[in-house]
Amino acid sequence: MPMTIDDRLLIVVAGPTAVGKTSFGIRLAGRFSTEIISADSRQFYREMQIGTAAPTAEELSTVKHHFVHQLSIREPYNVSRFETEALALLGSLFAEHRVVIMVGGSGLYINAVCHGIDVLPDPDPGIRADLKELLASSGIIALQDELLHADPVYAAQVDLSNPARLIRALEVCRQTGVPYSSLRSSKPKIRPFRILKIGLELQRDVLYGRINNRVDAMMDSGLYQEALSLYPSRQLNALNTVGYRELFDHFEGLTSLEFAVEKIKTNSRRYAKRQLTWFKKDPEYQWFQPGDLDQVIELPELAG
Repeated sequence: MPMTIDDRLLIVVAGPTAVGKTSFGIRLAGRFSTEIISADSRQFYREMQIGTAAPTAEELSTVKHHFVHQLSIREPYNVSRFETEALALLGSLFAEHRVVIMVGGSGLYINAVCHGIDVLPDPDPGIRADLKELLASSGIIALQDELLHADPVYAAQVDLSNPARLIRALEVCRQTGVPYSSLRSSKPKIRPFRILKIGLELQRDVLYGRINNRVDAMMDSGLYQEALSLYPSRQLNALNTVGYRELFDHFEGLTSLEFAVEKIKTNSRRYAKRQLTWFKKDPEYQWFQPGDLDQVIELPELAG
């Protein structure tokens, strides 16, 4: 008998940085003898291992992970491509497993797999900086020309003399790989599998302590050397990431090393707050602490 939508379950494990998603996902995958899809957009890159807290070699050997270290920082990638590739992979995985786990903190990428790209992404500072530089060097006509090519529908609607609106539309086009106009009117897509969304959280002081300790551990594990090796490629969008850009400022002589490390901790805490704000807006999430694996296993959605 062919499998139906009720036979396939994607369990999403999301939450802020350093809350313990990787460990929880591995333990959960072990209970179902299944595999993990990573939805952490910076763990895709093989050159960025320490600063992204990517799964260790031991963790990767415990449970098979997908979308970890499969790209170079020099390869173009966006959420639209991830949606396509992740859905194709899920089709294969569900042929072997009733349950598949997706773990990550990149809300836009998770939403793309679960519902399609149904929300506009937050501005990407690196892409916005590139577009502002294009405006300064080539004038507004360069923005107009790119928008006419990337999204002729929106180009016909927008005030082409307004650079702020052009930049916003273009940064979405570049970031997602799809026209800005299509996202403004998109509706959630129906997937051929059930979805259970698990959010992990901790008390703020506990989470912030974990973040601070993890940054110290990253520095002890060689984050300084990893960032230094990537410094010549610092203009790449993939490297516009907490943990790297602060050390790049230090390498340029703008800050002391001590200040850079403290800035990584501060920016990581701010990032965790933004992640929680994003996920808390979604009422589909059921919230647990990292030690609540047994309570998650007992959820009625997992019966059978």
